[in-house]
Amino acid sequence: MKLKKPKFWDYKKPNLISNILYPLSLLINFLANHIKTKKIKFENIKTICVGNIYLGGTGKTSIAIELKKIFDKENIKTCFIKKNYSNQKDEQRILENQGKTFINNFREKALKQAILEKFQIAIFDDGLQDNKIDYDISFVCFNKKNFVGNNRIIPAGPLRENLSNIKKYKNIFLSGNDEMETDLKEKLNTLSSNLNFYGCSYKLQNLNEFNLDEKYLVFSGIGNHSTFVDMLLKNKFKVIDNIEYPDHYNYKKKDIDYINKIALDNNAKILTTEKDFLRLNKQDQINIKFTKIYLEIEEKEKLKKQLMSLVNEKIH
Repeated sequence: MKLKKPKFWDYKKPNLISNILYPLSLLINFLANHIKTKKIKFENIKTICVGNIYLGGTGKTSIAIELKKIFDKENIKTCFIKKNYSNQKDEQRILENQGKTFINNFREKALKQAILEKFQIAIFDDGLQDNKIDYDISFVCFNKKNFVGNNRIIPAGPLRENLSNIKKYKNIFLSGNDEMETDLKEKLNTLSSNLNFYGCSYKLQNLNEFNLDEKYLVFSGIGNHSTFVDMLLKNKFKVIDNIEYPDHYNYKKKDIDYINKIALDNNAKILTTEKDFLRLNKQDQINIKFTKIYLEIEEKEKLKKQLMSLVNEKIH
């Protein structure tokens, strides 16, 4: 059974529940820092990891796709690597729609297959905490709205590792709906100098498919439901209600029946994300529309320059 992200994770300060769980977080952090494994540096391919420290809802998949678009324009043979999680078939399908995607229970095995097929660049959707691969470059993604939550490690907070580890990665994506990011940059800069920041905002690709005079019932089971709703409101959708499910939620017939009843009672259309839509069976997809979203990167030329410098280390 999947559970929703605890609300106290995103409080500005830890609460009583967080304090109770904090000793367990300290133990998890201690074990993570003292279990040493030798990372493998792969030849004949360049590896890029798009990961996060805050658990879920940071735009990793969307950013991985935008990176591949940059390489595609330069005719550089690029693929995606995705670890095989049974509850992430939606993200796998989205990546597969954008290019060759190698999926395996072990990322290093997927990477070896990409090398056999002569790919020049492998973009990992997630895997920042994978201790087996020495990536050529890593990008850490944050959502500007939640940022680091209460700044504690799981289960006392939403972080997968200590925020001070940011100094190992250097490259930061801050995504959202045009929220202020100055304070966020200042906080990260106190932990490490010479960080590379890339801002990006969520944009709707299929806005013309919707009648904004109609009412909408919105639902999703993603890492950051509130950011999705905020984007719809920013685009003038009349959201009469919104329902949040756990991340990567596997919808049941009773869930869809409930959603359809609320929409019918309010004379509203039903709207969700592409990820959620892909998790529905054909019958449940009837009467439900979905948004197509991409992340618009602000410092795209700066990013392209960094990516091309990585390629030129390998390709002459």
